[in-house]
Amino acid sequence: MTDVPQLPPSLLGITAFVLSKTGQAGRRAVGERLEPLGLGLWHLAVLAALADFGPASQRDLGRRLGIDPSDLVAVMDVLLPRRLVERGRDPADRRRYSVRVSDEGRRALAEAVRSAQDAHEAVLAALDPDERRTLHHLLRKAYAGLDARAAYP
Repeated sequence: MTDVPQLPPSLLGITAFVLSKTGQAGRRAVGERLEPLGLGLWHLAVLAALADFGPASQRDLGRRLGIDPSDLVAVMDVLLPRRLVERGRDPADRRRYSVRVSDEGRRALAEAVRSAQDAHEAVLAALDPDERRTLHHLLRKAYAGLDARAAYP
């Protein structure tokens, strides 16, 4: 990752700042690897949420992922025509629509996750496997402290 800017040393002592800059580099790396698939980070997030949690209304999906409703419409405008997701009546409430991941969407998700994993390797190249596991463990723990829904063992 040669395009990482040199940061002021006084900011490097602020963990949240370093975490933010590392996250930006990670988002950029994942985005670059998803682009050839015609997907972005929100497309990946929506496919993963539907695959992991099952069908959901767009409102519930947006709330779960923290996506603005208008942004979620734009995501669906990409996923629906490609048949990566399917929208239909919610069997529990015929007045509502529900979205679910299709078989093609599951295949696209698997490929996107592999691409994201390549980005993960690039962003964390300076860490050995034990350090990566420790970092992941600590980040999950910190995230669970911010969001009670982020189950942490």
